[in-house]
Amino acid sequence: MAISMDTNRPTLYLYLDSSWKEHTSFIYDPQLYAPTRFHLDKRKGGKCLENCLETSFIVPWKFDLFFTFFMLIYLLFLAFFCRIERSIFWFSTLYISFFSYIVMLSLPSTSSSISRKKYDVFLSFRGEDTRNNFTDHLYDALSRSGILTFRDDPKLEAGEEIAPELLKAIQQSWCSVIVFSETYAFSSWCLEELAEIVKQHNNDGHKVFPIFYHVDPSDLRKQKEKVKEAFARHEERYKEDCEKIQRWRNALIQVAAIKGWHLNNRHESEFIREIVKKISVKLYRTYPVTRSDLVGFCERLEDLYLKINIGENDVRVIGICGMGAIGKTTLARVAYTQMSHHFESKSFLADIREVSDKWNDIISRTLSHKKVFVVLDDVDNIQHIKCLVGRHDWFGSGSRIIVTTTNKHLLRCCQVDYVYMPTTLNPKDALQLFNSKAFHSDTTPKDDFIELSDQIVNYADGLPLALEVLGSFLRGRDATQWRSAIERLKRDSNKEILDKLRINFDGLEETEKNIFLDIACFLNGEKKDFVIKVLDGCEFFPDIGIDVLIKKSLIKVDEHKDLRMHNLLQDMGRKIVKEKCVDEPGKRCRLWEEMDVHHVLTKNTVSHLTKVTYYFFSFLFIKYLINI
Repeated sequence: MAISMDTNRPTLYLYLDSSWKEHTSFIYDPQLYAPTRFHLDKRKGGKCLENCLETSFIVPWKFDLFFTFFMLIYLLFLAFFCRIERSIFWFSTLYISFFSYIVMLSLPSTSSSISRKKYDVFLSFRGEDTRNNFTDHLYDALSRSGILTFRDDPKLEAGEEIAPELLKAIQQSWCSVIVFSETYAFSSWCLEELAEIVKQHNNDGHKVFPIFYHVDPSDLRKQKEKVKEAFARHEERYKEDCEKIQRWRNALIQVAAIKGWHLNNRHESEFIREIVKKISVKLYRTYPVTRSDLVGFCERLEDLYLKINIGENDVRVIGICGMGAIGKTTLARVAYTQMSHHFESKSFLADIREVSDKWNDIISRTLSHKKVFVVLDDVDNIQHIKCLVGRHDWFGSGSRIIVTTTNKHLLRCCQVDYVYMPTTLNPKDALQLFNSKAFHSDTTPKDDFIELSDQIVNYADGLPLALEVLGSFLRGRDATQWRSAIERLKRDSNKEILDKLRINFDGLEETEKNIFLDIACFLNGEKKDFVIKVLDGCEFFPDIGIDVLIKKSLIKVDEHKDLRMHNLLQDMGRKIVKEKCVDEPGKRCRLWEEMDVHHVLTKNTVSHLTKVTYYFFSFLFIKYLINI
C-alpha cells in the first residue's frame, strides 16, 4: 500500500497492492471550483482489464463523511469479491479516513469568496430619514444596473429586536452599503445591523461602503453631537447590557474610518451615479475569470466599464480599437464574462468575417425588444457592423454592443457611441504578465533569469500577445535555452506573433503597403513632414496613405510629430521584404542592413526592383549631412 499527495493540487492517491499484482487506484480530487470527482480504476499489471471496474461519481466535496462511508462500502466489496485480505481492508479504511480528513482541513476555505452570494448589496439605512428619498433612488439605480440589492421591508421594523431575515441577508450579501444619516445612530435596529456587518467584514471579508448623507464622519468616529445624544439614550435603555452598547460603539468607529462617499452640496442624482459606477467596477472584478486574464488589465477594465456603464438604460455601442495583439479581444471577453449575466440575451461573435446580410433581418426582428450584450470581435468591414448592429432601435433598452477592430475609421463611419483605445502595457505590468506565463508566478526567479526576462520584456515592447506567446514558449527551459531563443529573436521574430500582426497589413491597398514597408525599413521615428516629402517623391500619395495607416493602428504620431511604429510591426515589415528573396538581397525591393548593401554593391547583384531604395538612400544621406 502507498499513499501519495500531489503538491500541485489537493489530490490523494491510494494504491492497494496484493500478492497477485492486482492494482486498485483511487483518485481523490477536490476541486475548488467544482464538485469532487471520485474515480475508481481496477488495473492488473499496470494495464486496464477488459472487464475492469471504472466508474465516476459526482458529490459535493464538503461531504467528507460521505466520502469515508463510500470508501468503506467499496473496500468491503473488494474484500469479499476480490479476495483482498481483511487486514489490508481495515488498514486501508483507517488510512482513507485519516487522510481524507487531513485533506479537508488543508483545503483553503474559499467557498465563501468564490461562490456567488445571493445578493450583491445589502442596504443599511434609517427608514424615517432616507427610505422614501435618497435610499429609494439609490436602490432603483443599483437595480437598474443589474446589481442584486437587498432592502428591508418596512414591516420588519415593527419590533425592537432585529429580524433574523436581516442578519441572514447580510451574511448572504457580497457587500453592504451603509447610508449614515442624521438619526442613524438613534436606531438600535440600525446599530445591530452595523455590528453584524462589521462582524462579517472582519471574519469573512465582507465589503463595506459607507455613505455620509448630510453627516460628518468625524462626528461618527468621535461620537459627538447627535451621536453622543443617541448613545446616551441607548445606555439608559440598555443599562444591563453594556457589552451590546460597546459593540455598537466599536462598529460605528470602525466603519466611519473607512473611506466612503460624501454628499456635501452635490446633486443627489450625480452622487448616486458615481456610487453605482464604483460599486459596479468593484463587483465585476469578483466575477469568475482566469487570473492570468487580469494581469495588467485592471486599470484598462475600469476605463472600459465606465464607457459600458450598464447602469444607464440607453442602447450603447462601444468600440475597442488598437493595433493587433494589444489585448482588444481579451478586454472584450473579460467584460463579456463579467457582465453578460445581467442581460436577457448574450452572444460573443468571434468569426465576423463569415457573416452575411441575412443577419440584418434576423437581428432586427428577434432582438428589437430584448436587452442584449453582444461582442463583435475583430471587425474589418463596415458592412459587418451594418448587418449586425444597424440601428440602435434594433435592440431593447439597456443593450450593450462591443465592437473590436484595428480600424478607427470604420468606427467613425458607424453609430458608435464611445471608442476605447487600449495602450501597450507599462514595463511593470508587462513583466508581471510575462512572469505569469513563463514561471506561473508574478515575480521573477533569481539568478540569470532576471536579466533574461528584462530582455524579453523589452523586445515585446508592452504587447500582451507577444509577452504571452514568448512566456509560454520559454516556460520550463533553462537559462542557456533562453539565451539561444533571445539571439534567434534578434534575427527572426516569432512566427505566431508576426502572423497575428500581418492580418491587418494584408488588408491594405498596394500603395499603403509600400508606405508601410518604407516606414518599417527606413523611416520609423522620423518627422512626419519629412516622411511625407520622401514618400511624395515616390508618388505614393502619403497624405492619405499615412492617415490610413494611422486609422488602422499600424503607425502613430507622437507628441513631437514623429512617426512611430511598434518594434514588432517593424520586424514584421522587414520580414515581409526579406521573404521576397531570402538568399539574394539584390532581388529584394528594399535594403537597409549594411551587410546586405555591401553584398549587393560588391557583387553587382542589384535588380530593377532594388533601385527604388536608392531614392531613400539619397534622402537619408542628405538628412544625415544636414544633421552634421
